[in-house]
Amino acid sequence: MSTNRFGVRTLAVLAVAGIAVLGTPTTASAHVSAQPAEFTQGGRATFAFRVPNERDNAGTTKIEVTLPQDTPLTSVRTKPLAGWKAEAVKGKLDKPVTVAGKEITEAFRTITWTAEPGVKINVNEYQEFFVAIGTLPEGKDTLELPTKQTYENGEVVDWAQSTGADGKEPEHPAPALKLAPKKAGDDGHGGHGTTPAANSTDTHEASAAGSDKTARYLGGAGLAVGALGLGFGVGAILRSRRKA
Repeated sequence: MSTNRFGVRTLAVLAVAGIAVLGTPTTASAHVSAQPAEFTQGGRATFAFRVPNERDNAGTTKIEVTLPQDTPLTSVRTKPLAGWKAEAVKGKLDKPVTVAGKEITEAFRTITWTAEPGVKINVNEYQEFFVAIGTLPEGKDTLELPTKQTYENGEVVDWAQSTGADGKEPEHPAPALKLAPKKAGDDGHGGHGTTPAANSTDTHEASAAGSDKTARYLGGAGLAVGALGLGFGVGAILRSRRKA
């Protein structure tokens, strides 16, 4: 009798574990990021700000990126996106800066994408905002691009925190580009992610689809294990009652 009880308990645990696998989220933590994120110092970068909607009760309607002024960008171009108005704002620098051998007195300060009426990033959705910038600073291995995400209910999330010396990701990390030193013979126009981000969209979507399929397979496997364990448990209980 005790053996039957042990078997029933074991199978019940397996069933619960299987159901838990089905109900466990498999997606990584979501935050605003740059995709792709590796480029060459002194060159140009074409990439996308990937913006997921993290709220269940509101959609995202505005994205504002703050550009560096200590290493100013002299070129900013946005890719048209249906339903969104893009605006890149220039301003005078506090003091002139030399970029690629030229003295710069003004540079781009912000890039803002604002949704048109009736348009937003909905719950469980994300959007990619493509941009081309340059010239990337030299002698700097990371270019942070603090970004504010505004929801339709007025909430603003400021993605502006730097990664600490220990490498641990903060709660609201700023999107950042990793900048590799320029190699001999490299003019900064190729390699290290300088392929247009628009062409890499299929790769990102394929990766997301693959992750979704994996999650479904794991969920299906968990359900199967749970059902199998539950079936064995019920069978064991019936057999033990018959013997009794």
